[in-house]
Amino acid sequence: MGRWSHSQLSMDEGHVTHGGTVTLSNALCSHSQTEMATTEVERRRGQLAALSIAAVVIIVGVPLWWRTTETYRAWLPVSQIKEFATLQLLLSVDVEVVFSRGTVSPEQQKKVPMTQTQDEEHRVDENTALKYRYEIRYRTATIMEEDALKQPTASDADLSLHALSENPCGSLVVYVIPESSSLLSEDVDVYIGQKRTAILRLGAQMRVGRTLEQLLAHLEPRIKKILHMMSFSHTDITAALSDRVRLAPGNRENIVDSMRAFKSSPGYEITFSLLNPDPKSHRLHWDIESAVETYVQPLLTKLAPIANFSIDSQTLYYAMLGVNPRFDISRSSYTLNAESLAHVINPVEARLGSNAASSNPVLNFLLYVPDALHSPLHILDRKKQAVHSNAFHSPRWGGIMVYNVNDVYGPEAVLPVDININMAKVMGVFLAQLRLLLGVQSSSPPPGFVVASCSSTGLADWELDRLMWSRSVENVATATTTITSLAQLLDQIGNIVINDNIAEQVSSAVTSLQLAVAELEAGNLGFALQYSKEAILASERAFFDPSLLHLLYFPDDQKFAIYIPLFLPMCVPILLSLIKIASDARQKRREKQAKKD
Repeated sequence: MGRWSHSQLSMDEGHVTHGGTVTLSNALCSHSQTEMATTEVERRRGQLAALSIAAVVIIVGVPLWWRTTETYRAWLPVSQIKEFATLQLLLSVDVEVVFSRGTVSPEQQKKVPMTQTQDEEHRVDENTALKYRYEIRYRTATIMEEDALKQPTASDADLSLHALSENPCGSLVVYVIPESSSLLSEDVDVYIGQKRTAILRLGAQMRVGRTLEQLLAHLEPRIKKILHMMSFSHTDITAALSDRVRLAPGNRENIVDSMRAFKSSPGYEITFSLLNPDPKSHRLHWDIESAVETYVQPLLTKLAPIANFSIDSQTLYYAMLGVNPRFDISRSSYTLNAESLAHVINPVEARLGSNAASSNPVLNFLLYVPDALHSPLHILDRKKQAVHSNAFHSPRWGGIMVYNVNDVYGPEAVLPVDININMAKVMGVFLAQLRLLLGVQSSSPPPGFVVASCSSTGLADWELDRLMWSRSVENVATATTTITSLAQLLDQIGNIVINDNIAEQVSSAVTSLQLAVAELEAGNLGFALQYSKEAILASERAFFDPSLLHLLYFPDDQKFAIYIPLFLPMCVPILLSLIKIASDARQKRREKQAKKD
């Protein structure tokens, strides 16, 4: 009995020992599973945190950074600008041919009024073409026009015809008179008036009796000459395109006059300077204010559609020409030859000063009165002949006139001598130079043509029209070149900021250009010039806007130098976390695939 108890006890003890071992093992397994679950949760939490940070950076950070650091570029009418790369200009001129009594037969009068359209096409280069359209309307003269054509002189007839009706800007009226008319002298075939009218004498071979078609064929070449004289010529228009078209050497010889004139500008500064090299010899008095009001202001008033003008004057003492004149024994005077004139301007220009408040071109007109030791002083041309006006001009700069007063230096003269300058003589020379520098062409008329002398304004109406045609085409050519160059620049360099002001100026320039081209086609010269001026002003304001240069010289290597220290420390941990997450995901897929296999 006691033995059984002992063995039972041993068995019970063994049972207790075995149960304790199982419980401990279970506890250890449970603890290990808990740790693994905790590790898995932490790992999942880290992955979610990394994914969240990456998502915030990619979804929020990158777009925000991109939006706040991008270059602002307003919308531009690029498609419309590209159309100006190929420029096709159509210039229309309205011409009225009026037959007076005795030039057409009653049978021919039944066919008038009638209208003909004549076109001329010229290809300047591969991107520029010109087309001239002449709308010619034929009619017979009215009773009042017949009376006006009975005036004793052609100038009186011109004024009377102008009083009857004022022709619009850019148009012409040609009055055809019979061969027997005494209005023109025998050696004169065409009279060009001060207004927009011309008087054409019918040739002896075209007396009444021929057909109307023969008459018109006879008049056509003569009317063409009048149009080229009073309206525009192909040479003038080609010269106006010099900013856009590279001219051949042969064409450059034909545009010398246009190269002398200043480029088109919304305004000009005119400066009259009196140079007194020796105040001890003479005291100079010039009534420049009255002279400008009498001689210059009427011309500038008529040129108001072309540009705005401002005038100032100054007197410079001890101002020398910078070139020592030579004494010519045969002439008993000092002379300046044509080769030395080029060296006269630079020393004088340093004394003139400049108007820093204005960006407009300056036209300088200098009146030089030699001192007593170098009087008289004459300017010689390339043929060694004395220049009648004793003056010369420099292209796109101005003119200089030498005013001799040697006759006042008598043996009994008391120095300094008071000298009153003849302003009518001086202003006559300066006005001629001003016309040339502003582009008013003074070409010699063809044989048989007579041009009326200048009126008090110094400019005929048809001369103003001729200048307006050239300036309108020049403005259109310059504005198209500027606006297309700006569009190419902005397209090639993406760093340039295009703000709303620049976009507005570009759009305004494009709209004004389109309107200017349309008005030229319609023959509305005044509106075409106005729109072309607006186009060139808007295009230059956009092209020279200072904001275009802010990021122009900001290269890419500087961007990397700024952004790498900022983004690299932040991006490396995120990228490593994403790589680790991707690696774990691939590992789990392999384990699942292995269990399935």
